[in-house]
Amino acid sequence: MEFSHKPVMLQECIQGLQIKKDGIYVDGTLGGAGHSKKILENLSKKGLLIGIDRDEEALKAAKENLKEYKNVKYVYGNHDDIQEILEGQKVDGILLDLGVSSYQLDERNRGFSYLGENELDMRMDQTQSLTAKKVVNNYSEQELADIIFEYGEERFSKRIAKNICEFRKKEKIETTKQLVKIIENSVPKNNKEGHPAKRTFQAIRIEVNNEIKPLYETVRKCIECLNSKGRLCIITFHSLEDRAVKNAYIDAKGKCTCPPDLPYCVCGFKSEGKIITKKPIVPSEKEKEENSRAKSAKLRIFEKA
Repeated sequence: MEFSHKPVMLQECIQGLQIKKDGIYVDGTLGGAGHSKKILENLSKKGLLIGIDRDEEALKAAKENLKEYKNVKYVYGNHDDIQEILEGQKVDGILLDLGVSSYQLDERNRGFSYLGENELDMRMDQTQSLTAKKVVNNYSEQELADIIFEYGEERFSKRIAKNICEFRKKEKIETTKQLVKIIENSVPKNNKEGHPAKRTFQAIRIEVNNEIKPLYETVRKCIECLNSKGRLCIITFHSLEDRAVKNAYIDAKGKCTCPPDLPYCVCGFKSEGKIITKKPIVPSEKEKEENSRAKSAKLRIFEKA
């Protein structure tokens, strides 16, 4: 299958990065390279793009999509490890487009989709040991309920977790179709919140790929890797992702702790930079209509001091 992925808020990201012709930029979620291609179009041959992805299929596709460009460095890795990947090198801009790609959802044998019947996998990095199958068959009922409620914001999380555990007493849950059937039998038929399995599949995918827990620290690390006036652009698709990014930006900006009546600062406060987006940028109505994945997207931008 062709690794196609329509980049979300493409122009907003390019404008937010304020690309310097000879600068160094990082796409920490390279995917189908939609954002990266636009970045490269704005770079001179002296500029450099560093593309990072933990999905080897994505890297292969990106290399093909960007084969006309020679100023690209491809890295098989996780953006959570950006400091180790850059080895102390400072960059002029970083882009993170979080969540699952359209390709991963469409490639049914990866188990991300609740449509069809495939093995329960959901790994972005195919070398890791934790899979969706291990989560649904080995986690306790309480652990499953907590994950489905927190990461999926699913109202019927307890009922779904209970029924998963009841089912696996009789037989192992091996496929997406089995899991979908369990979820469908756990959610009221008159539920009008889209496909009944959507939220649970999202929750399990986030757990398998550890998408939320390291995010706050990752954002702080990204800011440390920026040159002065460098920009960090992050697109989120989940309220917990957005909260982590927002809090990291606020803490990086910091706040003077001196009493307000003092004529100048004596606490030694030094901000790491400024938040460019007081409120997150969201896609236009036109983009939401043309790309369903964009509907929940939010873009937040930070500039290094």
